[in-house]
Amino acid sequence: METPAAPAPPRPTNPARPDLPITTALPVKRERRWSVVALCVVLAVLCALGAAAAVTSASDRSPVLAVARDVPAGQALTAEDLTIAEVSADAALTPVPASDKASMVGKRPVVDLRKGSLLVASQLAAGTGLGDDQQQVGVQVKRGQAPSGTLAPGDRVLAVTTPAEGEEETKVGDAPPSSIEATVVSVSRPDATGTVVVNLAVATTDGPLLATRSAQGRIALVREPRSN
Repeated sequence: METPAAPAPPRPTNPARPDLPITTALPVKRERRWSVVALCVVLAVLCALGAAAAVTSASDRSPVLAVARDVPAGQALTAEDLTIAEVSADAALTPVPASDKASMVGKRPVVDLRKGSLLVASQLAAGTGLGDDQQQVGVQVKRGQAPSGTLAPGDRVLAVTTPAEGEEETKVGDAPPSSIEATVVSVSRPDATGTVVVNLAVATTDGPLLATRSAQGRIALVREPRSN
């Protein structure tokens, strides 16, 4: 007679596991949210300051005089030579205000003025460049008959008479060549041969003589020391 099989021992039962929520995103820390808000506030403030600075800069612009076309030194300014431009206020710049345009007409610059540059009072001579008792004579000077590139409006010069063609040069010990005292009003740009035209202011007694000798090509210029 077979012995009945022993019953299997009961399997231990595990305690029920708690259900976990299923999520795909990490929890966001509250501190990060506050940092983002603070960054946005800072950016908004910076944008507001930039806009305010731009408006202030635009309101500080003032109308001034600018050069409408090239003007050589010594040439009287006309209304067509000047135009109006707006620039921001800057202590380093001292352009002539646009309201002074009428008083600038007729004045002569002591330097060449370039188109597009601002007009500065220091570029202009106080008057026309000629005294009431002076005449103006244009002298054509060839290369070697004047200091190269050093003559400027206001320079005092001697217009020295050179020997005529076929005339013997003055020997050492003889009387020096005749000369006429003059003041440079303007100097043109040299042409292809290096020749320039120098406008000179001279006394009324010397104007005709200087013009005659200049027409004969018998004038050389000697610049006086500027320290005198």
